[in-house]
Amino acid sequence: MSDSSATSEEPRPLAHDGSEGTGGVSARRVRAKSEPRFPDGPKADPAGSHFERRIRSFQPRRSRVTTGQAEALQRLWPQWGLDIDGRRTLDLAELFGRDLPVVLEIGFGMGEATARMAADDPRTGILAVDVHTPGQGNLLNLADRNGLSNVRVANGDAIILLREMLTPDSLDGLRVYFPDPWPKKRHHKRRLIQPEFLTLAAARLRPGAVVHCATDWEPYAEQMLDVLEAHPDFENTVPGGGFAPRPAFRPLTRFEGQGLEKGHVVNDLLFRRVPHSTEPSAGG
Repeated sequence: MSDSSATSEEPRPLAHDGSEGTGGVSARRVRAKSEPRFPDGPKADPAGSHFERRIRSFQPRRSRVTTGQAEALQRLWPQWGLDIDGRRTLDLAELFGRDLPVVLEIGFGMGEATARMAADDPRTGILAVDVHTPGQGNLLNLADRNGLSNVRVANGDAIILLREMLTPDSLDGLRVYFPDPWPKKRHHKRRLIQPEFLTLAAARLRPGAVVHCATDWEPYAEQMLDVLEAHPDFENTVPGGGFAPRPAFRPLTRFEGQGLEKGHVVNDLLFRRVPHSTEPSAGG
């Protein structure tokens, strides 16, 4: 994940003939430092100091927001976006405007794969979470251009979303594709797929919901497999255990294709939420 406070570069002043120069008329008003980049868009820190500061699983970074992404954020955020402030409980049927099974995707990058999955399965809602402002704008743009009414974009910390804003059994799936591997040993505690995270996610997933993870970092893939197989709320969908073949519904991204050409190994994990322990067994 990335920094939701990323800003675009201010334009250089234009000369009177319309070309770039050091003088002449500026193409647009210069924004004051205290002025929000997107007044009607995602907030830089939606939860603020309302919740405890803890070790984050995402690494903030700044990158340029294009004109198209900025326009999409301004125009579409009030309708299709939400800030993760932790101060309200989401009604997913109200959020999507209809009663759909909803899958939570954590970390969608620039959103191309998310948009393709939404187009291929319009009867499933995708609640896509990231803090990377250019990616948020790009996904909104893709959803708008392709008429994807089953995508909503959430800005902020997915942990706060799961813990404070979603109700038990409200999700039909969880997708975590290519999360930051935090390769250095001293940073492994920042990895998202940990027992505590899975326990929180299990409380929001309906029985039968599938957790789908994918990574091209093999040591992290092994850790994911160990943690998921050891967790009592999940079972491997692969007979005999181990990694799963890439399912057809997960698009092969350009980044992933380039990695495969270089010999990288991509591992998918598909684990199912088991029935709650208080539910009667099939033979009971």
